[in-house]
Amino acid sequence: MDVAITPAAERIARVLAGRRISANADGDEDSARDLVERAWKDHLDDAVAVLHTLRAPDEAMAAAGDPAVWERMILVAIEEARPRTVVL
Repeated sequence: MDVAITPAAERIARVLAGRRISANADGDEDSARDLVERAWKDHLDDAVAVLHTLRAPDEAMAAAGDPAVWERMILVAIEEARPRTVVL
């Protein structure tokens, strides 16, 4: 099983940005990489909303594995996406 090194919220945000920018999806840019690199952070709120939706697995997902483990994993991804607060 592959394990990504990029946080889940960032990966989702990059996909959302790419869909809006790339000609391979709904956009019109033939070379979207640099634009996606600049734009993905603008999609983090939407990415976190997707993660909140995924917290509860559907019946088929629950039947395939442990729903409690799934929920913990998604909650970690949501927590990881929160802005870091620096206390001085």
